[in-house]
Order: sequence, then C-alpha cells, then structure tokens
Amino acid sequence: QVQLVESGGGLVQPGGSLRLSCAASGSIFSIDIIGWYRQAPEKEREVARVTSGGSTNYADSVKGRFTISRDNAKNAVYLQMNSLKPEDTAVYYCFADLRTTAGDTSTRYWGQGTQVTVSS
Repeated sequence: QVQLVESGGGLVQPGGSLRLSCAASGSIFSIDIIGWYRQAPEKEREVARVTSGGSTNYADSVKGRFTISRDNAKNAVYLQMNSLKPEDTAVYYCFADLRTTAGDTSTRYWGQGTQVTVSS
C-alpha cells in the first residue's frame, strides 16, 4: 500500500510565501517522477514536476516564483511558493509515478490534496 501525504497549505496574503511538503510511504521501489497538480476553475493542471535525475519542469504561470525539490532518501517532494497571487488559489495535489517492485510498471499515485488560499 502506497500513501502520499501532503502538508503546508493554508491562507496567505498576496505576495506571501508557502511551502508544501509531500511524503510517500509504503512499498516503494523507486519514484520516477514526483510533482504537484492544482485544481481550480480555468487553471492549468500540472504545476511542477521533478524526475529521478533532478530535471524540473514548471507551468508557465509559476516559473520564477515556485521551486520544486525532492529528497530521494525520504521519498519526499517540496514546493516553495513565493510571490503568491490570488490566482494561485487552488487545491494542490501531490502525485508520484512510482514502482513498487523492480519489475513493476510505473503507476501514478495521488495525495489527498491541500488547500492554498491567497487572499487579503
């Protein structure tokens, strides 16, 4: 059984910062890609991702403001969000494309989501 548990959401004023964390636990052999989606009306879904090799990719709307990082030893991913805007308001979901055994195919798992609200 694999679980992804997020933390770090909340209410912040425009221009402020938040740091989201996500830790994967359970029977994990390797994590290929780990990252963040957000769900809100008329917003692009994927926010950022980082591969096992450390390559990162960001949605255009968050480039220069958000930074994704991962800790392979802890099976964890972090999203540092700076210069937050009201349009960043959404539920943020952690995802991981991982293998539970050496011969397994990569399967996507999801966290439960954490609310981020940017408002004055």
